[in-house]
Amino acid sequence: MSTFLLEIGLEEVPAHLVTSSENQLIERTRNFLAEHRLTVGAINPYSTPRRLAVELTDVAEESESLSEEKRGPSIERAKDANGEWTKAATGFARGQGATPDDFETRDGYVWLTKHTEGVPAKDILVKIGAEVVSEMKFSTYMKWANNAFLYVRPIRWLVALFDKEVVDFHVLDVQTGRVTRGHRFLSNEHVEISSADDYVSTLESASVVVNAEVRKNAIRSQLTAIAKQNNWSLELDTDAAQNLLEEVNNIVELPTAFAGTFDKKYLEIPDEVLITSMREHQRFFFVTNHDGKLLPHFLSVRNGNQEHLDNVIAGNEKVLVARLEDAEFFYKEDQTKTIADYMEKVKKLVFHEKIGTVYEHMQRTGVLAQALAQSLNFDEQQLSNVSRAAEIYKFDLMTGMVGEFDELQGIMGEHYAKLFGENPAVAAAIKEHYMPTSATGKIAESDIGAVLAVADKLDAIVTFFAADLTPSGSNDPYGLRRAATGIVRTLQEKNWHIALKPVLTQFAQSQGEVAAADITAVLEFILDRVRKLTLDDGVRQDLVSAGVSRSGNTDVVYLIDRINVLAAHSKDNDFRDVIESLTRVDRLAVKQLTNDSVDPSLFENDAEKELYQATYALNLSHLVKEGADEVYTTLAGLQSPISTYFEATMVNTENAAVKNNRYAQLNVIHRLISELGDLEQIVIK
Repeated sequence: MSTFLLEIGLEEVPAHLVTSSENQLIERTRNFLAEHRLTVGAINPYSTPRRLAVELTDVAEESESLSEEKRGPSIERAKDANGEWTKAATGFARGQGATPDDFETRDGYVWLTKHTEGVPAKDILVKIGAEVVSEMKFSTYMKWANNAFLYVRPIRWLVALFDKEVVDFHVLDVQTGRVTRGHRFLSNEHVEISSADDYVSTLESASVVVNAEVRKNAIRSQLTAIAKQNNWSLELDTDAAQNLLEEVNNIVELPTAFAGTFDKKYLEIPDEVLITSMREHQRFFFVTNHDGKLLPHFLSVRNGNQEHLDNVIAGNEKVLVARLEDAEFFYKEDQTKTIADYMEKVKKLVFHEKIGTVYEHMQRTGVLAQALAQSLNFDEQQLSNVSRAAEIYKFDLMTGMVGEFDELQGIMGEHYAKLFGENPAVAAAIKEHYMPTSATGKIAESDIGAVLAVADKLDAIVTFFAADLTPSGSNDPYGLRRAATGIVRTLQEKNWHIALKPVLTQFAQSQGEVAAADITAVLEFILDRVRKLTLDDGVRQDLVSAGVSRSGNTDVVYLIDRINVLAAHSKDNDFRDVIESLTRVDRLAVKQLTNDSVDPSLFENDAEKELYQATYALNLSHLVKEGADEVYTTLAGLQSPISTYFEATMVNTENAAVKNNRYAQLNVIHRLISELGDLEQIVIK
């Protein structure tokens, strides 16, 4: 069996694009092989900042042959009265590359068996340049020379080997060959690959670790060894550390880890500032003692070997110290002012030119936060904390530290608020109002912070909708979908039952033109996030649609609850019978909606009495308060009397009084069904 190698040599690819580009190359190669019916043993991916590659092992000699049966026109249409082949028949044959002599007849139709012979592997692989390499798409492109061709970075060389033989093709003016490049500084001369099987070892001899996973494991091992040698604690399993490890891995071809040191005096700066300076700005790993206290040392990785490592360490220490000097200056300078000083500057900070200032946004957020807190029955101290937090929660945007390190907004707000003597609950809320910072990030831990976070995001959505700055397609420049997701997740994880419609309606009416949004559209936008979150959790599409529909109830926690209840009960043995009975009630009830009371004196059979006895004492508001599962359980208990009812009762009887009474009876059930969703949307399986 043979091995095929494809390497795309590039100018340095940004670290954040390397892994996704490698994954895309794998997927496109897999699809290419499937389309051409060429089987391989494995697809091995490789990547560095300067190259993307795939190695195909155990490549079949040729693609699989294929036999396909094609059905043509009916025999009646295929032949005329004289028994001659018609135009329909000859046209069908011609389209399949055959003649009517190749026809078979069966089941009243003419058939053709189209046989496609296998194609030699090399004749297929020569197409990989046009069908895979040239077709790759990226979030960031470059254009070079006079070409209209766009790619992640300019292509500088191409290697395509089928065992020892070059597979000839070109992309633009770059022709395939067997020559690659070694490490830019340690072995940059052209390196010849004799065989596809020798790819990894050839590059290793040229100071390149081409396997990204091997390279990452080497970085991890080297960092861990240095930390252990110095009795330091190094955390590599957090999301932030994993992201940094991935980034560092994608900027080196030959990793060598090292340790550096900085002056202990900088430890007086808040840990978050030090960590941000190291991790975000210098791609350094911070270390602590075994009690979790930050140490004046760091770990980093160079793209090279041990040679002149002392110079590398000294250079990195010098760059970090310059950063820390700035941080120390801003930290001291920021403390010479007050929160009131910063708030005066916030009044001039533009939130959006169509909406107003950040200060005005904060004032509106305060109104919303109070409304939410009151609906949640916060006590006086909590309400006071919400009010104070809303008054100042953006003050740190005007500090020198956040101006230099914008990643620290909120974090420095909490720190400075404590230094300035604010209530710790208020200080925590300043940090937490940004949460969650991602679709899966942690929500605000404190209730004050969670209310502020929800209010801040709600005001942003309402005012941007009012300014006609809504997301379209995949375009969401103001992060409104992320904000809506944060609202839904916070309410859900806090288990806060808040009817959003009355809160937002009153808010919009009280804030004038800036908040004059279509609240129905705003609520639908938020409900879209409910749909996405539950779909992402694996709930069936039809159950999500059923649970969100008829959402006169704008308590998103209840809506998620009823979606999950439907999903849980969809596995019940009687689910089909329950849903079929309830949808039958629904279909009839909507034909004559009524709130009329049921009159038992108009009943004409025992089935009506039985259904009435099962429903007359139902307390709709109580059931809803108990939760969606209680609503479903109650409705499921009606399945038998409903079935008996329809067997014995004609709803649309000629007697108008009796008919109206029967519709009143069905509407009692319909109103309860509506608290569970639109069951018509459920696909019975």
